[in-house]
Amino acid sequence: MLKPNTLKLSALSAALMTLSLQAIGDEEHPVTAKAIDHAPIGVMGDHLHHKGEFMFSYRFMQMSMSGNLQGSDSISNDEIVTSVTAPNSSMNLVRVVPQTMTKNMHMLGFMYAPTDSVTLMAMLNYIDNDMTLTTYSGSSGTTVLDNFNTASSGLGDTKLSMLYSLIDTPEHKFHVNLSWVLPTGSIEETGDVLTPMNMTSNLRLPYSMQLGGGSHRGEFGLTYNGNNENISWGAQGLYNLAFSENDEDYETGKTLQITAWANYGFSDQISATTRLTYIKSQEIVGEDENLTAPVTTANPANYGGTTFLAAVGVNSVIAKKHRVAFEYQIPVTQDVNGVQMEMDNMLTLGYQLAF
Repeated sequence: MLKPNTLKLSALSAALMTLSLQAIGDEEHPVTAKAIDHAPIGVMGDHLHHKGEFMFSYRFMQMSMSGNLQGSDSISNDEIVTSVTAPNSSMNLVRVVPQTMTKNMHMLGFMYAPTDSVTLMAMLNYIDNDMTLTTYSGSSGTTVLDNFNTASSGLGDTKLSMLYSLIDTPEHKFHVNLSWVLPTGSIEETGDVLTPMNMTSNLRLPYSMQLGGGSHRGEFGLTYNGNNENISWGAQGLYNLAFSENDEDYETGKTLQITAWANYGFSDQISATTRLTYIKSQEIVGEDENLTAPVTTANPANYGGTTFLAAVGVNSVIAKKHRVAFEYQIPVTQDVNGVQMEMDNMLTLGYQLAF
């Protein structure tokens, strides 16, 4: 028979062991404490949470563009204004050419897991667009009139998502991504435009300068994550499409995005990421009759194409709850529909807090 002191010591040991397991996480519900447990910060909806967990995230994304492409080849300003038509304008040829564009996106994310197999997610966006353009004089020729800027900013479209787990083991995880995109971003932004007649007019800005798509859209996909000691890897495929035309009689093109990544942990707190992404999107269907400027971005046929991107980044985890990360992405190849601006790079900075 155990003595009273021995019983007390055994009970104390059991209690301490229970507290320790709760503190570090058990085998079924481990605490996410390693940097390699996360996909690169540019990947959305990459993981689920355990029942009752919350996560808040903030991302800043900046995409820079300059110059123009026709298909996969560079095209000069003079070539554009002497050979590219403007079907939605009173002029036969394009007379306003985009030079540079910067798109800044502030993204707030919220995740909550009502069960171990379901995580709900909401993402809000604030967008700030800025574009520099060159106007050519008259209806033909290569005489430059002047440069000007247009800008738009405000709330973008809102995404509501559900992540549903299909496989959840310590080494492999596989889930379904289901999202509904709400058209909370404006599609009626206007700006002062320098016309080829050397007049400044306030006009409806082209599609790329609007803040949303104007239609309810669905996004469907699958995500896989794997890991082995200090290395993790994963892949995600997403398909996005509009359910109908918007109030301006057009809809954004269908988009397929496939991305794969690898993550190497130098320690539990720091890891380096690399990622490849393939994006194929269709041109805009329909048109906004209010877009009448003789500029490439006002033509619905000048949207969509195929892009292959490469990225590197860093993940860091602090005190198991805080994640700070960045990713830098550049295009490897671009093959656009019609004539479009060329992407230079995209930078993503992010912070996440899990509790």
